[in-house]
Amino acid sequence: MMEHLPVEVIGNILSHLGSARDVVIASATCKKWREAWRNHLHTLSFNSSDWLVYHELTTCMLEILITQTIFQTRALKCLTIYMDVLDEFSAAPVIAWLMYTKDSLRQLRYNVRTNPNFNIIEKCGRQKLETLVLAHNSITGVEPSYQKFPCLKSLSLSYVSISALDMSLLLSVCPRLETLSMVSPEIAMSDAQTSMELNSSSLRHFYVESFGLDKFMLEADLLENLHLKDCTFEVFELVSKGNLKVLRIDDVSVIHLDIGESTENLEIVDVSNFTIMWPKFYLMISKASKLLKLRLWGVVFDDEDEVVDIESISVCFPQLTHLSLSYDLRDGVLHCGLQGLSLLLNVVVLELGWTTINDLFSVWVAGLLERCPHLKKLIIYGVLSEVKTHEECQTFAKFTESILQLGRKYMQVMVEFEYE
Repeated sequence: MMEHLPVEVIGNILSHLGSARDVVIASATCKKWREAWRNHLHTLSFNSSDWLVYHELTTCMLEILITQTIFQTRALKCLTIYMDVLDEFSAAPVIAWLMYTKDSLRQLRYNVRTNPNFNIIEKCGRQKLETLVLAHNSITGVEPSYQKFPCLKSLSLSYVSISALDMSLLLSVCPRLETLSMVSPEIAMSDAQTSMELNSSSLRHFYVESFGLDKFMLEADLLENLHLKDCTFEVFELVSKGNLKVLRIDDVSVIHLDIGESTENLEIVDVSNFTIMWPKFYLMISKASKLLKLRLWGVVFDDEDEVVDIESISVCFPQLTHLSLSYDLRDGVLHCGLQGLSLLLNVVVLELGWTTINDLFSVWVAGLLERCPHLKKLIIYGVLSEVKTHEECQTFAKFTESILQLGRKYMQVMVEFEYE
């Protein structure tokens, strides 16, 4: 049966192997497979984790190996070069790889420094590239030419050095860009700059990690997904037209957060390890009547007297199906109170957790179970110290007993435990 496979199908089979080593070995099967390798291979990956021999080769030998392999193909669409075993490649072979594949390439993932540094963006522009993942490189001198990347939909920059002006210009020449990811970017600012402004009329997903700036403003009318992680801003401002559906904030320090007033379409709000002014934040998301998932985990309240009002959550978010809250008791004040009588009628998954357990935790869990009459799954997260005192052991024993009693009362609820 293999003898009768069309050569194009064999090319697709080889493309699914991905790893360059595996593709080369498989292509040696017969003359027909070698033809598929030359003319119909779409995907090729050079990853130092795929083959231990990569660790034993010199930089020069790696460059020769990659060059010989790529130049035997004629139709590459996806090229990945991920070598964490060396510091840099010479610029000449890298330019040769990009120029050879420029007419067919749709996806490029490249994470090795080059010496001397050259503008990879320039070599990739004006082509059919749809996905570009770039790491450990510098981008300089972006020209504001019209639609330099007419097909680019996804751009990921990790540990990349670029000026604020070039970053802004880069977005302006990507008219179809939908996803932008920035991890530990090194943004060069002019002496007069204290803020960064990015503008995209097509952007739908934005992720930024390990970044700090006085003021960051993002103008993206169609943005649906905003994720900030391990960032520090004095001001973060989003200007959009109310299409935001997902808001995630993880380990972020920001004095002023503004995501606009149009939050009606929010479906997921996930906040963790974040100092929050709850009344202001709640007011910002309170119009999200379509909210399906709300997660407040490890949240530190700016005012010790602030309380997350379960009553307001049940009234303002009637479609909520997934609720995650961590237990925090400070100076006798529980920051997730159970005031009111309104039920969380649509909540089917409830995640609750503690950092320091006490006798009130089980009471709190029981109170929330009563507010969720249609609950199907309860997940409890806890932190247990390695060396436990007699008092801690007693508290944990009481908690276990109370959860067993709740399990008998709510037989329809599946209970899971995850302890650290």
